[in-house]
Amino acid sequence: MTASCFLEGRGDLTEWRDAARRFLMAGIEPAEIDWRLRGDEQGLFDATATVFPNLRSSPTLTETDTIQVSVPLAFLRLAEAVVCHSNPGRFALLYRLLFRLKQERHLLDVKSDVDVVAAHGMHKSVGRDYHKMTAFVRFKEMPLPAGTVGRRRFFSWFEPDHFIVARVAPFFQRRFNDMDWIIATPRGSASWDGETLRTSTQPAQKPDISDETEELWRTYYASIFNPARLKVKMMMTEMPKKYWRNLPEADLIPGLIAGAEAQVMDMGRRQASEPLPFHHRLQAAAAQVQARPVVEIDTIESLRQEARHCSRCDLHCRATQTVFGEGPVDARLMIVGEQPGDQEDLEGRPFTGPAGRIFDEALSLAGLDRRMLYVTNAVKHFKYEPRGKRRIHRRPNMGEVQQCRWWLTREIHLVQPKVIVAMGATALFSLTDYKDRLEDLRGRSIVMEEGRTLFVTVHPSYLLRIPDEGRRAEELARFRDDIRRIGRFAA
Repeated sequence: MTASCFLEGRGDLTEWRDAARRFLMAGIEPAEIDWRLRGDEQGLFDATATVFPNLRSSPTLTETDTIQVSVPLAFLRLAEAVVCHSNPGRFALLYRLLFRLKQERHLLDVKSDVDVVAAHGMHKSVGRDYHKMTAFVRFKEMPLPAGTVGRRRFFSWFEPDHFIVARVAPFFQRRFNDMDWIIATPRGSASWDGETLRTSTQPAQKPDISDETEELWRTYYASIFNPARLKVKMMMTEMPKKYWRNLPEADLIPGLIAGAEAQVMDMGRRQASEPLPFHHRLQAAAAQVQARPVVEIDTIESLRQEARHCSRCDLHCRATQTVFGEGPVDARLMIVGEQPGDQEDLEGRPFTGPAGRIFDEALSLAGLDRRMLYVTNAVKHFKYEPRGKRRIHRRPNMGEVQQCRWWLTREIHLVQPKVIVAMGATALFSLTDYKDRLEDLRGRSIVMEEGRTLFVTVHPSYLLRIPDEGRRAEELARFRDDIRRIGRFAA
C-alpha cells in the first residue's frame, strides 16, 4: 500500500520535516511514499493509495506522540536548500537520505553516492539561482501619491528558477534597508516597509512599470561594454536569455554583439596614433607637480627629512607617517627592530607601544640608558590589515624589506655603531640577507663589515604573542638575559 503526502512545496522546510518525521517514526520505507504537490489530488482514491493529507493521522502515531529524530547538522543545511528546488522529486530524495542516515551516519561524506550527488547538485543550483537574483534584480521607483511625504517606494520583478524568495529576502532587507520595496516573482513575493520583512508564497503577475532609471542602465552598460573581451558563450552562461526581458539594458546586447568585431578592428587602427584614455589629463596633472629639490644627505637629520617623503614601496600609501630611527649620532649600540606597530605609526617614534615597554624594561634591568642607544626599524612604515576598528600587524615581504634597506644602510653609515642588535627575523634579513632560524644564531656574536659585531635576539612583540603564561615567563627571562649580555659586550 502506498502512502501519499501532499505539500505546498514552495521552499518551506518545516512542512516536509514534520511529514518526514512521522513517516520515519512509523518505519515507512521511502519506496512506499508518494510525495505530491497540492493541486495534484485527482485520482487519489484508487485501489493502491492510502492518503494522509498533512499526516494528521498515521498508521502508528497519535497526535500526542513526541517525535524526535536526530540528524547531522549538515543534512539540515542541505535540506534547507534542496526543498527550495523546483524538481518534484526533491522530497523523495531528501526522505531517502533521511531514512538511510539512521544506519549510515556518515552517508553525506560519501561523495560518490547517487543520492548525495543529486542533493548537492540541487543545492548548487539553488545557490546559483540565489546569486542570479541578487545580481539581476532591477528596482523601479513608484511615485508617491500627490501631496504625500514619506519613504521612497520601489518595485522589482524577477523570475527565479526555484523557490528562493524567502531565502534571499533577508539579503535585500540588509542591502536596501533605507527604502520601501516589493520584489514580485511567479514563485512568491517579498516586501520591506522599514520595520517588517514579509514574504508570500503566492505567485505574482508581472505589472507594466517603467521609470527614468532604465535609460541610465542602458547608458551605463553601453559605456562599460568592451568588444575586445566579448565571450558570447560565457555571457549566455552567466546571464541566460530568460533574464534579458527584465533588464532594461538587455535590448542593447544583440546590437553590441553584432558590432563588436568592427569595433575591435577600429580600436586596432586607432591604437598606434591615439594616446591611452585620460593621457592628456595625466600629463597636465604631472606638469603641475613641482619636483622637490635635491637634498644633500650627509646628516641623520637630513636623512630623516628625506625619509618623510619615502615612496620606494607601497607601504607609504596606507601608513600614517614614516617612523624613522632616533638616538645619538655617535651611539656605540644600534637596535634594529622589524617595523613600526600601530602606536608607533601614530606617534612617529620607534618602540613606543606594548613591545616597546618590554624593551625599555629589559634595558633598565641591564643598566642601559635608551637615550645612549640608536633605535630604529628595518622597515619604516606600518604594514597592517584593518579588522573592525583595529589595525592588525602584517609581516613585510622580502621586496618591501629590500626597498627599505636603502634607509637602514645609510643610518648605519652615519651613526657608525660598534654593536648592532637584530631583533626578529625581518631585521636579521635586512642586515645580512640571512634566512636562518633565529634560534640557530641567537646568543652568538657575528662579525660584520668595518669591525662591527652583530647580535641576534627575538623581537619583544614575539613575547606578547605567546599564549602560555609559563612559557612566556621563560622567554621573557631569556630576552632580558640577551639584552644584559649585549650590554656588557658593548660596554
